[in-house]
Amino acid sequence: MSGLSVDPMVIVIALGVGVALLCLLLAFGDDSKKKQAKRVDRLKSRGRGVPLGEALQLRRETGDGGKISQLVLRYLPRPELLRERLHRTGRSISLGAYGVGCLVIGLVAAGGVLALGFSLLLALPIGLLAGLWLPHLFVGFLALRRTGRFGKHFSEAVALMVRGLKSGLPVTETFQIVGTEVPDPVGFEFRQVSDQIRLGHPPEQALWDAARRVGTAELKFLVVTLSIQRETGGNLAETLENLDTILRRRRHMRLKVRAMSSEARASAMIIGALPFIMMGVLTVVDRAYMAELFFTTQGHHLLMAAAGSMSFGIAVMTKMVKFDI
Repeated sequence: MSGLSVDPMVIVIALGVGVALLCLLLAFGDDSKKKQAKRVDRLKSRGRGVPLGEALQLRRETGDGGKISQLVLRYLPRPELLRERLHRTGRSISLGAYGVGCLVIGLVAAGGVLALGFSLLLALPIGLLAGLWLPHLFVGFLALRRTGRFGKHFSEAVALMVRGLKSGLPVTETFQIVGTEVPDPVGFEFRQVSDQIRLGHPPEQALWDAARRVGTAELKFLVVTLSIQRETGGNLAETLENLDTILRRRRHMRLKVRAMSSEARASAMIIGALPFIMMGVLTVVDRAYMAELFFTTQGHHLLMAAAGSMSFGIAVMTKMVKFDI
Protein backbone atom coordinates (compact mmCIF):
# COMPACT_ATOMS: atom_id res chain seq x y z
CA MET A 1 0.00 0.00 0.00
CA SER A 2 2.97 2.29 0.46
CA GLY A 3 3.42 2.47 -3.30
CA LEU A 4 -0.16 3.78 -3.66
CA SER A 5 0.17 6.52 -1.03
CA VAL A 6 -0.25 10.06 -2.30
CA ASP A 7 2.10 12.81 -1.25
CA PRO A 8 0.22 15.58 0.62
CA MET A 9 2.16 18.12 -1.42
CA VAL A 10 0.57 16.78 -4.62
CA ILE A 11 -2.87 17.23 -3.06
CA VAL A 12 -2.08 20.83 -2.05
CA ILE A 13 -0.79 21.70 -5.54
CA ALA A 14 -3.80 20.03 -7.20
CA LEU A 15 -6.20 21.99 -5.00
CA GLY A 16 -4.36 25.22 -5.79
CA VAL A 17 -4.53 24.57 -9.53
CA GLY A 18 -8.23 23.75 -9.25
CA VAL A 19 -8.96 26.97 -7.37
CA ALA A 20 -6.96 28.97 -9.92
CA LEU A 21 -8.86 27.43 -12.85
CA LEU A 22 -12.17 28.14 -11.14
CA CYS A 23 -11.16 31.77 -10.64
CA LEU A 24 -10.15 32.02 -14.29
CA LEU A 25 -13.55 30.75 -15.36
CA LEU A 26 -15.29 33.23 -13.09
CA ALA A 27 -13.12 36.12 -14.26
CA PHE A 28 -13.29 35.52 -18.00
CA GLY A 29 -16.65 33.82 -18.26
CA ASP A 30 -18.97 35.33 -20.85
CA ASP A 31 -22.32 36.52 -19.58
CA SER A 32 -24.08 38.14 -22.52
CA LYS A 33 -27.20 39.16 -20.58
CA LYS A 34 -25.21 41.05 -17.99
CA LYS A 35 -23.16 42.74 -20.71
CA GLN A 36 -26.33 43.86 -22.49
CA ALA A 37 -27.72 45.22 -19.22
CA LYS A 38 -24.49 47.13 -18.63
CA ARG A 39 -24.71 48.71 -22.09
CA VAL A 40 -28.29 49.82 -21.39
CA ASP A 41 -27.28 51.27 -18.01
CA ARG A 42 -24.39 53.07 -19.65
CA LEU A 43 -26.69 54.71 -22.20
CA LYS A 44 -29.11 55.68 -19.45
CA SER A 45 -26.28 57.22 -17.42
CA ARG A 46 -25.34 59.42 -20.36
CA GLY A 47 -28.90 60.66 -20.48
CA ARG A 48 -28.82 61.49 -16.76
CA GLY A 49 -25.99 63.98 -17.25
CA VAL A 50 -22.88 61.88 -16.69
CA PRO A 51 -19.86 63.76 -18.08
CA LEU A 52 -18.82 62.65 -21.52
CA GLY A 53 -15.30 61.93 -20.35
CA GLU A 54 -16.60 59.40 -17.83
CA ALA A 55 -18.93 57.92 -20.44
CA LEU A 56 -16.00 57.44 -22.83
CA GLN A 57 -13.91 56.02 -20.01
CA LEU A 58 -16.56 53.34 -19.42
CA ARG A 59 -15.70 51.67 -22.68
CA ARG A 60 -12.24 50.90 -21.25
CA GLU A 61 -13.79 49.38 -18.13
CA THR A 62 -16.04 46.80 -19.77
CA GLY A 63 -13.73 44.06 -18.50
CA ASP A 64 -14.54 44.97 -14.88
CA GLY A 65 -17.94 43.31 -14.88
CA GLY A 66 -16.95 39.76 -13.88
CA LYS A 67 -17.55 38.16 -10.52
CA ILE A 68 -13.89 38.45 -9.51
CA SER A 69 -13.88 42.10 -10.52
CA GLN A 70 -16.92 42.75 -8.36
CA LEU A 71 -15.17 41.14 -5.40
CA VAL A 72 -12.12 43.35 -5.98
CA LEU A 73 -14.33 46.44 -6.23
CA ARG A 74 -16.14 45.49 -3.05
CA TYR A 75 -13.19 44.73 -0.78
CA LEU A 76 -10.38 46.90 -2.20
CA PRO A 77 -10.22 50.25 -0.35
CA ARG A 78 -9.57 52.46 -3.42
CA PRO A 79 -10.10 50.41 -6.59
CA GLU A 80 -9.98 53.49 -8.85
CA LEU A 81 -6.24 53.83 -8.14
CA LEU A 82 -5.63 50.23 -9.22
CA ARG A 83 -7.78 50.76 -12.32
CA GLU A 84 -5.78 53.84 -13.32
CA ARG A 85 -2.56 51.91 -12.77
CA LEU A 86 -3.81 49.11 -15.02
CA HIS A 87 -4.89 51.61 -17.69
CA ARG A 88 -1.41 53.09 -17.76
CA THR A 89 -0.08 49.79 -19.08
CA GLY A 90 -1.96 50.26 -22.35
CA ARG A 91 -3.39 46.75 -22.03
CA SER A 92 -7.01 45.81 -21.37
CA ILE A 93 -6.37 44.23 -17.97
CA SER A 94 -9.49 44.04 -15.85
CA LEU A 95 -9.56 44.06 -12.08
CA GLY A 96 -10.71 40.44 -12.12
CA ALA A 97 -7.81 39.32 -14.32
CA TYR A 98 -5.38 41.14 -12.04
CA GLY A 99 -6.91 39.50 -8.97
CA VAL A 100 -6.72 36.06 -10.57
CA GLY A 101 -3.09 36.67 -11.50
CA CYS A 102 -2.28 37.58 -7.89
CA LEU A 103 -4.03 34.45 -6.65
CA VAL A 104 -2.32 32.11 -9.11
CA ILE A 105 1.14 33.54 -8.43
CA GLY A 106 0.56 33.31 -4.68
CA LEU A 107 -0.54 29.67 -4.92
CA VAL A 108 2.40 28.74 -7.15
CA ALA A 109 4.88 30.46 -4.82
CA ALA A 110 3.39 28.83 -1.72
CA GLY A 111 3.37 25.42 -3.43
CA GLY A 112 7.00 25.84 -4.47
CA VAL A 113 8.03 26.71 -0.92
CA LEU A 114 6.18 23.68 0.41
CA ALA A 115 7.79 21.49 -2.25
CA LEU A 116 11.23 22.57 -1.01
CA GLY A 117 10.39 21.20 2.42
CA PHE A 118 9.56 24.40 4.27
CA SER A 119 6.70 24.62 6.74
CA LEU A 120 3.23 25.95 5.99
CA LEU A 121 3.79 28.88 8.35
CA LEU A 122 6.60 30.06 6.09
CA ALA A 123 4.86 29.18 2.81
CA LEU A 124 1.76 31.28 3.54
CA PRO A 125 3.51 34.66 4.04
CA ILE A 126 5.84 34.01 1.11
CA GLY A 127 2.88 33.13 -1.11
CA LEU A 128 1.02 36.25 0.06
CA LEU A 129 4.05 38.46 -0.56
CA ALA A 130 4.68 36.98 -4.01
CA GLY A 131 1.00 37.21 -4.98
CA LEU A 132 0.86 40.91 -4.09
CA TRP A 133 4.34 42.08 -5.00
CA LEU A 134 5.16 40.32 -8.29
CA PRO A 135 1.98 41.42 -10.17
CA HIS A 136 2.52 44.93 -8.81
CA LEU A 137 6.06 44.94 -10.20
CA PHE A 138 4.91 43.55 -13.55
CA VAL A 139 2.16 46.16 -13.96
CA GLY A 140 4.63 48.87 -12.97
CA PHE A 141 7.10 47.58 -15.57
CA LEU A 142 4.46 47.69 -18.32
CA ALA A 143 3.33 51.18 -17.28
CA LEU A 144 6.92 52.45 -17.13
CA ARG A 145 7.70 51.03 -20.55
CA ARG A 146 4.63 52.69 -22.05
CA THR A 147 5.47 55.97 -20.31
CA GLY A 148 8.98 55.80 -21.79
CA ARG A 149 7.58 55.33 -25.29
CA PHE A 150 5.18 58.22 -24.68
CA GLY A 151 7.99 60.55 -23.60
CA LYS A 152 10.11 59.49 -26.58
CA HIS A 153 7.51 60.67 -29.13
CA PHE A 154 5.84 63.46 -27.18
CA SER A 155 8.29 66.19 -28.20
CA GLU A 156 7.62 65.20 -31.81
CA ALA A 157 3.91 65.69 -31.15
CA VAL A 158 4.46 69.17 -29.68
CA ALA A 159 6.65 70.14 -32.66
CA LEU A 160 3.91 68.94 -35.02
CA MET A 161 1.37 71.04 -33.12
CA VAL A 162 3.64 74.10 -33.45
CA ARG A 163 3.91 73.62 -37.23
CA GLY A 164 0.15 73.21 -37.50
CA LEU A 165 -0.51 76.39 -35.51
CA LYS A 166 1.97 78.37 -37.60
CA SER A 167 0.16 77.21 -40.74
CA GLY A 168 -3.11 78.63 -39.40
CA LEU A 169 -4.85 75.52 -38.03
CA PRO A 170 -6.79 75.67 -34.73
CA VAL A 171 -5.31 73.78 -31.80
CA THR A 172 -8.08 71.15 -31.85
CA GLU A 173 -7.22 70.31 -35.46
CA THR A 174 -3.60 69.81 -34.48
CA PHE A 175 -4.75 67.19 -31.96
CA GLN A 176 -6.25 65.18 -34.80
CA ILE A 177 -3.06 65.51 -36.87
CA VAL A 178 -0.97 64.31 -33.92
CA GLY A 179 -3.31 61.36 -33.43
CA THR A 180 -2.82 60.38 -37.07
CA GLU A 181 0.86 61.09 -37.65
CA VAL A 182 2.59 60.32 -34.34
CA PRO A 183 3.11 56.65 -33.32
CA ASP A 184 1.32 55.12 -30.36
CA PRO A 185 0.90 55.59 -27.45
CA VAL A 186 0.99 59.36 -28.15
CA GLY A 187 -1.21 59.01 -31.20
CA PHE A 188 -3.66 56.77 -29.36
CA GLU A 189 -4.11 59.24 -26.49
CA PHE A 190 -4.54 62.22 -28.81
CA ARG A 191 -7.11 60.30 -30.85
CA GLN A 192 -9.07 59.80 -27.65
CA VAL A 193 -8.74 63.51 -26.87
CA SER A 194 -10.04 64.36 -30.36
CA ASP A 195 -12.99 61.99 -29.89
CA GLN A 196 -13.92 63.66 -26.62
CA ILE A 197 -13.66 67.15 -28.13
CA ARG A 198 -15.86 66.17 -31.09
CA LEU A 199 -18.50 65.00 -28.62
CA GLY A 200 -18.50 68.41 -26.93
CA HIS A 201 -16.05 67.87 -24.09
CA PRO A 202 -13.89 70.92 -23.18
CA PRO A 203 -10.34 70.59 -24.58
CA GLU A 204 -8.71 71.22 -21.19
CA GLN A 205 -10.77 68.53 -19.51
CA ALA A 206 -10.08 66.05 -22.31
CA LEU A 207 -6.35 66.71 -21.97
CA TRP A 208 -6.49 66.37 -18.18
CA ASP A 209 -8.21 62.99 -18.62
CA ALA A 210 -5.38 61.92 -20.93
CA ALA A 211 -2.78 63.20 -18.46
CA ARG A 212 -4.40 61.18 -15.68
CA ARG A 213 -4.41 58.05 -17.85
CA VAL A 214 -0.78 58.40 -18.95
CA GLY A 215 0.67 59.81 -15.74
CA THR A 216 3.60 61.74 -17.27
CA ALA A 217 4.80 65.21 -16.35
CA GLU A 218 5.30 66.19 -20.01
CA LEU A 219 1.62 65.94 -20.86
CA LYS A 220 0.73 67.85 -17.70
CA PHE A 221 3.10 70.61 -18.83
CA LEU A 222 1.17 70.83 -22.11
CA VAL A 223 -2.19 71.01 -20.34
CA VAL A 224 -1.00 73.74 -17.98
CA THR A 225 0.50 75.68 -20.89
CA LEU A 226 -2.73 75.56 -22.89
CA SER A 227 -4.81 76.51 -19.85
CA ILE A 228 -2.62 79.53 -19.03
CA GLN A 229 -2.54 80.65 -22.66
CA ARG A 230 -6.33 80.44 -22.91
CA GLU A 231 -6.68 82.70 -19.84
CA THR A 232 -3.92 85.21 -20.59
CA GLY A 233 -3.76 85.12 -24.40
CA GLY A 234 -0.62 85.46 -26.50
CA ASN A 235 1.09 83.59 -29.28
CA LEU A 236 0.28 79.92 -28.69
CA ALA A 237 2.71 78.69 -31.35
CA GLU A 238 5.62 80.50 -29.68
CA THR A 239 4.57 79.22 -26.25
CA LEU A 240 4.44 75.63 -27.46
CA GLU A 241 7.76 76.07 -29.24
CA ASN A 242 9.35 77.10 -25.94
CA LEU A 243 7.71 74.09 -24.29
CA ASP A 244 9.13 71.84 -26.99
CA THR A 245 12.62 73.20 -26.30
CA ILE A 246 12.21 72.59 -22.55
CA LEU A 247 10.98 69.03 -23.10
CA ARG A 248 13.87 68.20 -25.43
CA ARG A 249 16.43 69.58 -22.98
CA ARG A 250 14.77 67.67 -20.17
CA ARG A 251 14.96 64.44 -22.15
CA HIS A 252 18.62 65.06 -23.02
CA MET A 253 19.41 65.65 -19.35
CA ARG A 254 17.66 62.42 -18.39
CA LEU A 255 19.64 60.47 -20.99
CA LYS A 256 22.88 62.10 -19.83
CA VAL A 257 22.19 61.14 -16.21
CA ARG A 258 21.34 57.61 -17.28
CA ALA A 259 24.63 57.34 -19.18
CA MET A 260 26.60 58.69 -16.22
CA SER A 261 24.98 56.21 -13.83
CA SER A 262 25.26 53.21 -16.16
CA GLU A 263 28.41 51.93 -14.43
CA ALA A 264 26.76 52.05 -11.01
CA ARG A 265 23.66 50.29 -12.33
CA ALA A 266 25.76 47.56 -13.95
CA SER A 267 27.67 47.07 -10.70
CA ALA A 268 24.41 46.84 -8.76
CA MET A 269 23.03 44.20 -11.13
CA ILE A 270 26.24 42.14 -10.98
CA ILE A 271 26.45 42.32 -7.19
CA GLY A 272 22.75 41.45 -6.84
CA ALA A 273 22.98 38.46 -9.21
CA LEU A 274 26.28 37.07 -7.91
CA PRO A 275 24.86 35.22 -4.84
CA PHE A 276 22.24 33.46 -6.96
CA ILE A 277 24.83 32.50 -9.58
CA MET A 278 27.13 31.07 -6.93
CA MET A 279 24.24 29.17 -5.34
CA GLY A 280 23.45 27.59 -8.70
CA VAL A 281 27.10 26.66 -9.31
CA LEU A 282 27.49 25.12 -5.85
CA THR A 283 24.23 23.19 -6.28
CA VAL A 284 25.53 21.66 -9.51
CA VAL A 285 28.97 20.88 -8.01
CA ASP A 286 27.83 19.49 -4.64
CA ARG A 287 24.09 19.04 -4.24
CA ALA A 288 24.37 17.44 -0.81
CA TYR A 289 26.32 20.43 0.51
CA MET A 290 23.64 22.90 -0.60
CA ALA A 291 20.82 20.63 0.57
CA GLU A 292 21.63 21.64 4.15
CA LEU A 293 20.18 25.07 3.40
CA PHE A 294 16.85 23.75 2.13
CA PHE A 295 16.13 20.76 4.35
CA THR A 296 17.33 21.81 7.81
CA THR A 297 15.98 24.32 10.30
CA GLN A 298 19.31 26.16 10.53
CA GLY A 299 19.45 26.35 6.75
CA HIS A 300 15.96 27.84 6.64
CA HIS A 301 16.99 30.52 9.10
CA LEU A 302 20.09 31.31 7.04
CA LEU A 303 18.02 31.55 3.85
CA MET A 304 15.56 33.95 5.48
CA ALA A 305 18.41 36.11 6.78
CA ALA A 306 20.07 36.07 3.36
CA ALA A 307 16.79 37.02 1.64
CA GLY A 308 16.29 39.92 4.04
CA SER A 309 19.83 41.25 3.64
CA MET A 310 19.68 40.85 -0.15
CA SER A 311 16.37 42.71 -0.33
CA PHE A 312 17.74 45.54 1.78
CA GLY A 313 20.93 45.77 -0.28
CA ILE A 314 19.07 45.76 -3.61
CA ALA A 315 16.70 48.47 -2.34
CA VAL A 316 19.64 50.66 -1.23
CA MET A 317 21.50 50.22 -4.54
CA THR A 318 18.36 50.96 -6.54
CA LYS A 319 17.82 54.14 -4.55
CA MET A 320 21.43 55.20 -5.11
CA VAL A 321 21.31 54.88 -8.91
CA LYS A 322 17.81 56.33 -9.40
CA PHE A 323 17.51 60.05 -10.15
CA ASP A 324 14.33 62.07 -10.68
CA ILE A 325 14.47 64.85 -13.26
